[in-house]
Amino acid sequence: MSEPFALLDNEKHADVKFTAPKYAHVADQHMLPVSLHELLYAAVEVPVVFIKNNDTEEFQAVMMLGLKPNQNLLVKGEEWLANYVPNVLRDFPLTVVLNPEHKDKVWIGLRENSEQVSKEEGEPLFADGKETEFLKNRREALLKHFEQDQQSRAILGYLNSKGLLSAQTLTVEVKGDQRNINGIYLIDERKLAELSDEDFLD
Repeated sequence: MSEPFALLDNEKHADVKFTAPKYAHVADQHMLPVSLHELLYAAVEVPVVFIKNNDTEEFQAVMMLGLKPNQNLLVKGEEWLANYVPNVLRDFPLTVVLNPEHKDKVWIGLRENSEQVSKEEGEPLFADGKETEFLKNRREALLKHFEQDQQSRAILGYLNSKGLLSAQTLTVEVKGDQRNINGIYLIDERKLAELSDEDFLD
């Protein structure tokens, strides 16, 4: 999901179209990020846990798609097998681009090498130099999801500041073999129950 991208441009990408989603590009990813707004839907199908970025010290909610690296049990060929498709896949191949010099602005990036990008078939992004309704809807959804990600980041930062995220090791049994999954965090229910009334309401 870290393919290079180009800033979306109505002239450069005038003849670009999007074909139906394909998911082979995440077939080797055993975790995918989700916002807290998605937990209700994602957790119905797979475990959702928190992981920590050791460089930034920030936490992220993720769907667990496999029991080991490079294993995604929800992708078969180019198909996604689960009912819920996370925002990060629905937005693909578009992405939000941040510029450190203009923190109040965001740009839209396009992963031009994606199999979903075509010039022959699919939904056009532009017509007569203007955004199509298809692109307008995709852009609005992308920006909404970006805002939800920012809100989730702030909420998880608050939970961490209150010591509510605890490192855990999950032990699962697969065909008689036990596997330990490390590097994940869960909300500590004991610490949650011990919060002051003020902190709990916050």
